[in-house]
Amino acid sequence: MKYTVDILINVGIDKILPLFDNTDNMYKWMEGLQSFEAIEGTPGQVGAKSKMNFLSGKREIEMIETITEKDLPREFSATYETKGVCNLVSNHFQAEGENKTRYSTDQEFQFTGFMKLMALFMPGAFKKQTLLHMKAFKAFAENEVAA
Repeated sequence: MKYTVDILINVGIDKILPLFDNTDNMYKWMEGLQSFEAIEGTPGQVGAKSKMNFLSGKREIEMIETITEKDLPREFSATYETKGVCNLVSNHFQAEGENKTRYSTDQEFQFTGFMKLMALFMPGAFKKQTLLHMKAFKAFAENEVAA
């Protein structure tokens, strides 16, 4: 399953990039993120692997992030792997005037086992979750700059 989602953030690109590129900020906008731990490579750089733990309701989810491309603002790409799911994500930022930034993300999900059924019966849930994360980042960025 593949899709693209974009959102306009009312913050200039020069202020967006440092907010996005700081892993400490993820706790401020990624709902359910409990921990983020570097496990291999140089954190934040291509090839780096990190373990992310999320709490979703009562479910704990462990995910491995591997950075595959980093050329901000043009691209920040990574894979996110958990049981039954591999998510290939490519984030892009583009200035739209002095105080606006277009944030777009290309998502590709690959499923195995039971998760193949989830994808068949609930394809919109994945896009909805992506948009929720993007809206949370937008709110975080706009609040940070306004503060």
